[in-house]
Parts: sequence; structure tokens; C-alpha cells
Amino acid sequence: GGAAPAPGDERRPATTLPHGMTADRHTPITVHRAQGPGVVDGDLDKPAWRDVPRSPRFVDMVSGEPALYETRVACQWDETHFYVAYWAEEPYVTATLTERDSFIWIDNDVEFFMGGDDCYYELEINAFGTVYEAFFVWQDAMGKGCRFDRPELDLRGPHVDLLGGFQDASRWGKHPRGRRFAFLDFDLPGLQTAVRVDGKINDPTSVDRGWTLELALPWSGLAGLFDGRSLPPSEGETLRCDFSRFEALKVHGKPLPENPGWSLNAHGVYDSHIPECFSVVHFTEKTAGGD
Repeated sequence: GGAAPAPGDERRPATTLPHGMTADRHTPITVHRAQGPGVVDGDLDKPAWRDVPRSPRFVDMVSGEPALYETRVACQWDETHFYVAYWAEEPYVTATLTERDSFIWIDNDVEFFMGGDDCYYELEINAFGTVYEAFFVWQDAMGKGCRFDRPELDLRGPHVDLLGGFQDASRWGKHPRGRRFAFLDFDLPGLQTAVRVDGKINDPTSVDRGWTLELALPWSGLAGLFDGRSLPPSEGETLRCDFSRFEALKVHGKPLPENPGWSLNAHGVYDSHIPECFSVVHFTEKTAGGD
């Protein structure tokens, strides 16, 4: 069932969704046209990002309360790429995983999802800049001769998993659409990523300010998410994206039972794999700071 309304929220109109979220609580974000192509280097103080409005502070993924550390995101677009920038406050920047497609969610990480037609894309990155990618297709949409019947989404591949299946106790029976195939060998063609740490990574004697992440995702690669949709989106059109972060906190030297999850808007459940809870991304032809 849906989440109960917060105190003082009883009169707020809401459409209850079957996975613990209300449709009126999506946080919108406006994506301006970039003023020109730039170098993806993780430096978010450069002119390319200086006037781009940042999102509200991330909130607890379940409760919607303000997150412990400040995290914000901003987006831009041009004819070739979708650009995303994250600012992540972290007084002790840590990372352990260096091999691509390691289970990055074990570390402190920043995550990006984009929802498509019967599918969605996931990207995770830690402060080392180590990348994890996956492409998910709802099981009821997968079949021989369908648009997902292509080499990079081969069900016979060695690294195909099933999300929401019988052995996935945290998700089994939770989403009305059920299971989805996870293609863990998927790599978005042309993806560019860069991280910068404002401090000393893995140094407990240093009080850090945090880290930043810059992404450039080619429209040509993202086109595989959609069934013939024209990209980039036109003025006033929207996409659905999730911007989130997980923090591997410890108390008395022991890890918490769950890493706190923070996102641009609450999901109402401890699960970032709910496309209906992704934020609404509005596209405009206007440049940031322009008329």
C-alpha cells in the first residue's frame, strides 16, 4: 500500500501508487541547453556549470527527511549528450573498489538511473571513479524478435541476473510488474565520467569537503532505452531519472544494517529500482542564466 501522509500533509492531493510512493511527490528538475561542449573532468567550478541551477538537497529515500550530508545535482544537454553533475558533501571521503563493475553500492557511491520503455539503465560510481553499469528489462517485455533481442542483451550471457525473483527477498512481490532481467555486462557506448575529491581520500586524519562527479551520456547510446523516441527531447518534453546516493556509515565501528539511501525525491521504500519514483526531468531550449 501507499505511504501514510506526513503530519500536516493530509489535505495535499495524492495519487497513491502500489509501491509506497505518491505521484505528487516527484521532485522536478529543469535541464537547460549547454552553452557549448566542455571537457568532462569533474571540475564543477568551471564556467560550463557556474550558472546551472542546482537541485534541492537530497532527502532520505524512504522518509523524505533531509539527508545527513548535503548532496545536489544539476543537468544540461546538447545535441550529442546529456550532462549530469553531482556535489556530494563528505567529511571523510573513502573508496575501496577499483575494478570496473564491482559492487559499487558496497562503497559510498553516487547513482544515476534513466527510465525507458519497458527498461531502465543504472550507473554507479565511487570516489575512485570506479564505474558499475547495468541495463534492466522487464521480464514480460523480453522475447525473441522484440526490440531487446540484440547481442548486448543476450539472455545466454554469463552475467545476466534476475531482479525481483524468488531469491531476491527484498523485492520479491513488491512491484506489481514483477521481475526484470539485469544485464550486468552492459556498457553505455561513449560514456564519459570524471570524479574530483576535495580533500584526501582514505585519510582519516583529514577533514574533507567532499567530492564531485561529472557525467556525459551520449544520446546515441541512450536511444536504446526507448522505442523510437526522438532524442534529445524537445522543449517541454520530459524524461524520468533517479539521482541518488548511498553512504556506508558505521556506528561504534560496526556497519549499519542498511547503508542510508538519499535521493532527489523520496521513493517511500528502500529501493532505487522503482522507475515510477524517478524524478521528472524537464527539458528547455533556454541556457542557464540566459533569457
